[in-house]
Amino acid sequence: MPSNLNPLGALPSRFRRPRVLIVGCGDVGLRVASHLPPQVKLMALTSSPERAPALRAQHITPLQGNLDDPATLRRLAGLATRVVHLAPPPSHNPDWRSDPRTLALLRALRLRSAPQSLVYGSTSGVYGDCAGDWVPETRRVNPNTPRSQRRVHAERQVRLYGRTSGTPVHILRIPGIYAPDREGGTPRGRLLKGTPVLRQEDDVYTNHIHADDLARACLAALWRGKPQRITHATDDTQLLMADYFDLAADLYQLPRPPRLPRSTAQEQLPLMLLSFMGESRRLENLRLKTELKLVLHYPTVESGLRA
Repeated sequence: MPSNLNPLGALPSRFRRPRVLIVGCGDVGLRVASHLPPQVKLMALTSSPERAPALRAQHITPLQGNLDDPATLRRLAGLATRVVHLAPPPSHNPDWRSDPRTLALLRALRLRSAPQSLVYGSTSGVYGDCAGDWVPETRRVNPNTPRSQRRVHAERQVRLYGRTSGTPVHILRIPGIYAPDREGGTPRGRLLKGTPVLRQEDDVYTNHIHADDLARACLAALWRGKPQRITHATDDTQLLMADYFDLAADLYQLPRPPRLPRSTAQEQLPLMLLSFMGESRRLENLRLKTELKLVLHYPTVESGLRA
């Protein structure tokens, strides 16, 4: 019989175990899974049957479903006690300002008992250009690209879900993710191509987080995050973008990239890269340290790249 000391005592053991669902189980999602103890039941949504053996090999139960096909998500209802949502919005959508994937996931979660917590991985791009200012989590969002506008929409839907379902939701605003063991996770490839950077007077501040520290931030938010809270998942680095590439070039013993004025760079660089070069901000991370109590393993990109 259930008791006051153990109200779940009469339930089968599989229902007493914490059950974590990872939506968007790519590199960071797998790192989240690797930091969880064996007593946690791990599940991951996947639209690719070919990924199932690899997920099972890491003790993750694959759940077949597609965020672009809401009917396939009904089975997620009531399965997990905690949810980590790391899936990006679609890059192409008739309504380019919305995120139908997040809407579909939240509608599925509403069908049965709500999870005990939900963490959503957003982007620091929701602030737009801040002209190099220090940015707290309380700063008003000002997205100026379709990509960041979709993230703002997703954030609002997640917070609305938290208010109406009673689930404590926590949003992590994430900058550039790097790690030496992550595909494309270091500047080495760009340095080998000799891609130019901006000269100092035109340069922008950039923010970073090591993929392992981000995974640990997700778990801290999942168990210790304040409800309806936003936290910057960023390290202590304060570098202009070109200085970051110079640092990496010196570490890898490669030539430093050429520096160009912004007017010339606009003629030579792709639009996607230019969009990152058009936003400058320095993210505060006090909440990460004091509220989530996360001690960064890699407090700077230099320490992370050296590792």
